[in-house]
Amino acid sequence: TPLFREFQVSLEKVLGITTASSSGLTCDPNSGLIAYPAGCVIVLLHPKRNKQSHIINSSSFQLQSVRSTSHKYGVSCVAFSTNSCYIVSVGYQHDMTVSVWDWRKGSIIASNKVSSRVFAVSFSQDNSYFVTAGNRHVKFWYLDASKERRVNSTVPLIGRSGLLGDHKNSVFSGVTCGRGLMASSTYCITSSGLLCLFNSSRQLEAWVNLKTSSASCLAVSEDFIFCGCADGLIRVFSPSNLQYITTLHRPHRLGVDLTQSAQCTPRYL
Repeated sequence: TPLFREFQVSLEKVLGITTASSSGLTCDPNSGLIAYPAGCVIVLLHPKRNKQSHIINSSSFQLQSVRSTSHKYGVSCVAFSTNSCYIVSVGYQHDMTVSVWDWRKGSIIASNKVSSRVFAVSFSQDNSYFVTAGNRHVKFWYLDASKERRVNSTVPLIGRSGLLGDHKNSVFSGVTCGRGLMASSTYCITSSGLLCLFNSSRQLEAWVNLKTSSASCLAVSEDFIFCGCADGLIRVFSPSNLQYITTLHRPHRLGVDLTQSAQCTPRYL
């Protein structure tokens, strides 16, 4: 569509990791630092940069550190705060722990228990809270309010459940906090294919059908919501009113020679 003609994306590198969810890997938007869970630890990789142009050299990443966690059964989700100070990690279902880390020091600054299976986590733009989403679960965790209740060195995370209404039995497979003018909103998708909008009062205010058999991930900018759906579909919506914008073209299959495919166009009966 004309809206996306000025953008072009090319694949530069494939990391040797396959994530189980959209929060199985996180990237610090300020430094390019990558963090991902490996069993019960968090691995931090830093991209090497070209000193002249400050462009990331995609051919190599250097290991910055491996941080041990308090999770006993493994880490399912990780996310950087937008100010680069913290990483939030969520353990597997039997671990039942959510923790906020000062990743430079390798120390936990706040933690609490979570009873549901969590598939995704996202920090707010102002870093005052983050949101977890999962099996019949959308919960808002307030970091600033938690710090006010510090007991010695322990900070219990304060969490408030989202008001799900008729969708209380849904499985929420993805979550991301709004940006720009929509920074007070939170967006979730369900595994059954709904895009949901939560307002600043944690209430599920609106939702739209993605018209897909399943949905697994989403990303939000100031202008667009990108929803990853079944069969490689990516549907795009407006953050302000969930209005449908477009569906992106499917990517080519792995191993396809684009020069050959351009010369030989298949026929469909």
